[in-house]
Amino acid sequence: MYKCNDCNRQFLDTKRVNKEELYSEYVFGKQTIKQLSLKYEVSFKTVQRKLNSHKPQRLISRDKSVVILMDTTYWGWSFGVVVFKDAKTKKIIWHKYIRKKETLFDYQEGIDWLTVHGFKIKGIVCDGLRGMFSHFSSYPVQMCQFHQISIVRGYLTKEPELEASKELLRIVKTMTHTDKESFIAMFSMWESKWTAFLKERSYDSKTGKKRYTHSRLRSAWLSLKRNMKYLWTWYDHMELGIPNTNNALEGVFTDLKTKLRNHNGLSKSHRKIFIDEYFKSCFKY
Repeated sequence: MYKCNDCNRQFLDTKRVNKEELYSEYVFGKQTIKQLSLKYEVSFKTVQRKLNSHKPQRLISRDKSVVILMDTTYWGWSFGVVVFKDAKTKKIIWHKYIRKKETLFDYQEGIDWLTVHGFKIKGIVCDGLRGMFSHFSSYPVQMCQFHQISIVRGYLTKEPELEASKELLRIVKTMTHTDKESFIAMFSMWESKWTAFLKERSYDSKTGKKRYTHSRLRSAWLSLKRNMKYLWTWYDHMELGIPNTNNALEGVFTDLKTKLRNHNGLSKSHRKIFIDEYFKSCFKY
């Protein structure tokens, strides 16, 4: 509110736009730059300049005891973000932009950052990147059960033809709503029933060698055997409150990408600012 010293009239200066409020509407109100310029009665370039000058700050949580949900999401082949979310407080506590496929070193960088800033890591939920279980063996590590189901479904397809594959897929689908003992018992019975079938070999006319006849079924089976120990960490350490899936983080990725679609054409630098601001909003004190 302003007052004219000559005529004593009071008026609002509609062109004084709060940068924080403007960016909040841009990110969460799904407003385009054109819509914001009309709303605040300022030029397109003014809104654009204010948005470009916005620099979100990384916040550090005061809640130091954490169970980390860790995963990476991508936009194309050359842009992604590694994200850590605390399962208890729902805060995004660390993230890093990457240009290629994520590696163990990217995740280790996040763990190191948390350690330096005084966080106590009680457990980790991950998608089972190769080498991750052994690399982070000093922590209780939970393999996301939905990732495991997706791996098996990828090998068997959603509607497999082989009876052995149909049975295994039915068993795997019960994973997220059964207990450890029941699941392992069902899996062991399936193994016993189909042991000979899994060992069948066929002659490959191209290579002149024998190979496993049901190779994709074997891959699904072996994936489950390798990861079985890590699929039930949440069950073995219930006192830690470790989730059995990364669904809470996947939900963040879905919502973020939905909001970004309202602003197609952002450069990488502007997209990073947008994502930074979005993660900042997930940060609750």
